[in-house]
Amino acid sequence: MNDMKPGSVVGYMKSGYALVQRNYNLIKHEMGWEIVNTIYQVVNALTIGFIGVAGPQEGLNERVLFLVSGALLWGFLSILFHEVAESVAWERWEGTIEYSFMAPQPRGVYMFGVCMWAIAYGLVRVVICLTAVTLAFNISLAEANLGGALLTLAASSLAFIGMGLAAAVLPLISPEKGSQATHIFQAVVLLVSGVYYDVAVLPAWVRPLSYISPATYTLRAARAALLEGASVRMLLPDLLALVLLGAILIPVGFWIFSIGENYAMRTGKLKRTG
Repeated sequence: MNDMKPGSVVGYMKSGYALVQRNYNLIKHEMGWEIVNTIYQVVNALTIGFIGVAGPQEGLNERVLFLVSGALLWGFLSILFHEVAESVAWERWEGTIEYSFMAPQPRGVYMFGVCMWAIAYGLVRVVICLTAVTLAFNISLAEANLGGALLTLAASSLAFIGMGLAAAVLPLISPEKGSQATHIFQAVVLLVSGVYYDVAVLPAWVRPLSYISPATYTLRAARAALLEGASVRMLLPDLLALVLLGAILIPVGFWIFSIGENYAMRTGKLKRTG
């Protein structure tokens, strides 16, 4: 870990912003693939929405909104998780990992910049998908509490950043398979969180896992805000659960990442690509 004396708060903020700008430039360099990935996310949301359209006309709006909201929310959360978890893989692929990790800044500043980029990038992708979905389906949001849904996304970002920090250790200690292994986290969360179905349909032995998944509370609160127009007061139990999970997962994730970084430096795996 970096042991240099801390600089000013403004200096740290500039350093974090520099990482956001660096990641933006990387995206511009691979803009063709970013367009492909965005189109894939849009098509996936539309496909899920058309499953709802194929059902009976009764309750059509609620059914489509339930499915589409799951696709959009999961898209945002998975992008957030993916960008944080695979930040090390990106650094290694670009050949900048040693420069970034040996720079005179605390590791927390580096991870802060990565997380801020992930949130901004995820929001842009979600807005694009939401626009496409709104044009494709005649969904009424007249009674939706959009502010409550956005507040839920903000609260859930903390917990998913913590999970991403923990998962980021995998590419760090295993250059060969670590990046692919991060998808295990996403698969488990997708299974137990009720993204496209209610968690009540899960087998009894799987259901307890849904209680410790941040996505469960995110989806429940956001859907209540969008489908039922639930007030922030009604969403408070789920919001508090998300904040609590974030308060636990961020320091735990950072601690796990720190252990993995020390191990990678000690064993010479920091720069290794295979």
